[in-house]
Amino acid sequence: MLELWLHAVLALVVAMVVLGGLTRLTGSGLSIVRWEFISGVLPPLSHAEWEEAFRLYRQIPEYRHENAWMELQDFRRIFWWEWAHRFLGRFVGVAYTLPLLLFLLQGRIPGPFLGRLLFILLLGALQGAIGWWMVRSGLVDRVDVSPYRLALHLAMAFAIMGLLLDTALRLRGRRTRGWRLLDAFLVLL
Repeated sequence: MLELWLHAVLALVVAMVVLGGLTRLTGSGLSIVRWEFISGVLPPLSHAEWEEAFRLYRQIPEYRHENAWMELQDFRRIFWWEWAHRFLGRFVGVAYTLPLLLFLLQGRIPGPFLGRLLFILLLGALQGAIGWWMVRSGLVDRVDVSPYRLALHLAMAFAIMGLLLDTALRLRGRRTRGWRLLDAFLVLL
């Protein structure tokens, strides 16, 4: 059951990377200029809320230098890509954290895997922070995000995917090569 859960989360992370790439390709990544962890789950629900979101977007360099032609309906198109990416990120967090807590309370996590699973949880939280740090780089002086921060965000996603797959395979009894340094680190936890 644990390995099925990890494979499902892995599939969600892969979908997250694809959606993140589409968000980048559509030029939508800077459309939401605030990070509201809880209230940001809901998109604008009224015309006034859409106008406020668009007003905030019109204040960043990307709008002024590249998208000044946009009207509200154009903004909505790019907004939905970024909103979906952030929503899926939150969903991945819930899809990982709630079952982890349930399996922990049920005593179903083998001892050697607890540190590894908690480390993946920590990396997931760090990934969200890196994502917002990346977006912030494009809100003041730039018309896009820092390519270094973008590369770090993508590299972290690949690291998380690798750890999820490696852990699922190990739970199934298939030892994988590599990760020795990580294993040594996790033993210390």
